[in-house]
Parts: sequence; C-alpha cells; structure tokens
Amino acid sequence: MTGGHTVAAFDAELARLHQIIVTMGRRVEEQFAAALEAIAERDAGKASRVIEADAEIDRLELELEALSVRLLALRQPMAKDLRDIVSALKIASNLERMGDFASSVAKRAVTLADLPVEPPVASLSWMGETVLGMIRDVIAAYDGQDAERALAVRNRDGQVDAAYTSLFREFLTYMMESPAQITGCTHLLFVAKAIERAGDHATNVAENICYIVQGRLPSEERTKGDLSSFTVVEKR
Repeated sequence: MTGGHTVAAFDAELARLHQIIVTMGRRVEEQFAAALEAIAERDAGKASRVIEADAEIDRLELELEALSVRLLALRQPMAKDLRDIVSALKIASNLERMGDFASSVAKRAVTLADLPVEPPVASLSWMGETVLGMIRDVIAAYDGQDAERALAVRNRDGQVDAAYTSLFREFLTYMMESPAQITGCTHLLFVAKAIERAGDHATNVAENICYIVQGRLPSEERTKGDLSSFTVVEKR
C-alpha cells in the first residue's frame, strides 16, 4: 500500500512539473504576442503591462526548480523520468529567457512610442509572427510529447536567422538614407535581435523535447542563417 502511495505521489509530482512548463510556455506566448502588438501599435501602456508581467514567469521558474530538486533528491528517478526532470530544468531556463526577450521588446516599444518619426516597424512583422508561431508550436509539442512537431520548430530557426540578416541590412539602409530614422531603426535592430534570440531558445526547447521522447538529441547540425556580422551596406 505504501509503495502504491509513493508511486502515485511521484506521478502527481511529475504531472505538476509538466503543467508548470506548459503554463510558463503559454505565459511566454502571451507576453511575446503582446510585446509585438505594442511595437506595431506604438502602445506604451500595453508594453508596460508586458514588462510588469515578467515576474510571473520568473516565479514559475523558481517553483519548477524547487520541485525538480525535490524530485531528484527524494525520488532518485531513472530512465525517462530522469530525462523529464533534467529537461524540464533546461526548458524552464529557456522559457524564462524568452520571457526576458519579450520584456526587452516591450521596453523598446515604450521608447519607440514616443519618437516623433515613426520607424518602419512593419518590416518586423513576418519575423515576429514566425517566432511567435515557433513558441506556440514548441509548447504544444512539449504538452503532447511530439518529437516530430518539435523538429519542425527546430527546422524553422534558419529562416528566422535569414530574416534577421535581411532586416539588419534594411535598417542600415534606412539609417543611411534618412538620418531622422537613426534612433528608431537602432531600437528596431535591438528588437529584431531579441526576436531572433527568442527563436534560438524555442529551438533549444525543441531539442530537449526530442531528448525526452527519443532519448537523444537531434543528430543533424542545426541550420544557421544569421550573417549580420558580415553585412556591409555601401553608401550610394
């Protein structure tokens, strides 16, 4: 009887671990979507709410860490149970960083909303929506323990990197052609980088899902397309 209670309690704790990750992921998705809206709508109020709500994601990460340490210390898990717990710690860390990047985007939105010259924010639309979709899909993949869906998220990261390189060049061109756009485009470059980094962390989560489900990380090298470090725009 005691052994049955122990197994049931362990299963309940693993289920709670799973639920915290899903809740964190959905909070990150909501925060990221709101931050993108704040940029597009020049809505400083919405941006401020995103910044304030970041504390909830941090709180969930601390709860997950405490539960994970408890499970590792008291339950001595093995095989997939051990993979679940170790990967949950890594996934939570990545989600927390994604929340930080949503907050970073929101902080830039506050500044951009006050600029006298409206910067070309529409250029960010595809990249932002793509990363938001990656976040949404990777949380669904975790919830459903779907390695195939996780791999599909991982495979989209190269497109985001390429989009960032293109935006980098585009914003440099705007700044060269119109000095009035320098301030706005500089902030948008930081926004674009935050979006690109959020995509990297979504990809890390996808790889950990593969490890949970299949017991191994993807063997093929991740496609990288960020060439912004080598981008040069010559004045016409």
